[in-house]
Amino acid sequence: MSKTPAILLSAASLLCATIVSLGVHAKPVSAHMQEPNLQRDTQAPSTNRSHVFLGLGREPDAAAAKRGGPLYKQNCSACHGESARGGIGPNLVRSVLVLHDDSDEEISRVIEKGRAGTSMPPFPSLSATDRRDIAEYLHWEIEQAANRGLYKNADTMSSGDAEKGKSFFAANCANCHSTTGDLAHIATKYPQPAAMLARIAWPTSRMAPRQATVTTPDGQKLTGTLAHYDDFETTLKAGDGKTTTWATDTVNVDISDKLAGHRALLPKYSDDDLHNLTRYLLTLK
Repeated sequence: MSKTPAILLSAASLLCATIVSLGVHAKPVSAHMQEPNLQRDTQAPSTNRSHVFLGLGREPDAAAAKRGGPLYKQNCSACHGESARGGIGPNLVRSVLVLHDDSDEEISRVIEKGRAGTSMPPFPSLSATDRRDIAEYLHWEIEQAANRGLYKNADTMSSGDAEKGKSFFAANCANCHSTTGDLAHIATKYPQPAAMLARIAWPTSRMAPRQATVTTPDGQKLTGTLAHYDDFETTLKAGDGKTTTWATDTVNVDISDKLAGHRALLPKYSDDDLHNLTRYLLTLK
């Protein structure tokens, strides 16, 4: 496919998604039943490890979101629901337009101009700042729904079954970790449930040099420290100190990810799994 048709196809797809997400007030999506029972607020979110670990993009502007909440409720909630999860209008927390609009420009345009041919009216009385604040409020709602690290009451967690956690550990964690090795006495390092749970769900990796294996066009495999890697060039420093550079599109680069196991488990964890595992690890004193 040439670049031009591909661009047109992408634009058409985005337009269709936009129409579906904001323009057509079809049957509302009942997301309320699928959302966690959050203690909702618009307190300023700090930079948090779970946001970074989950790759959620930029964090919403908390101050703007706090200003935007009342504006949203006054102008938008009658159609889009009290918390933007749908009413007679679409669910905006799942809106493709909202999810992709990092700059807030598209959201602001729709608020200002409305959508012709739909029941979405224009709001010309709202200033550019008001529109951006509403957009940030919507991004804040998405953050609340997507970022498990913001769930409340983790610091006072009292649930969890250590025996079930032990079984979960044996089935899912023991291939990489040992309770008598790297995790010996882990509870003395993280004695609080919230700290232990965070360490399990979104661990951080020390900023060590990245290790990689490069497979060359003739099938040779070289392993070493990745000195440079981008879309154009890959440079590997082998164990003997020799440095080699290739055009990236001519080789296969397999970068070691020590957290891959944790990333793979993230969509599989239930709340009970995390609490049970936390309780079990807290016994390792």
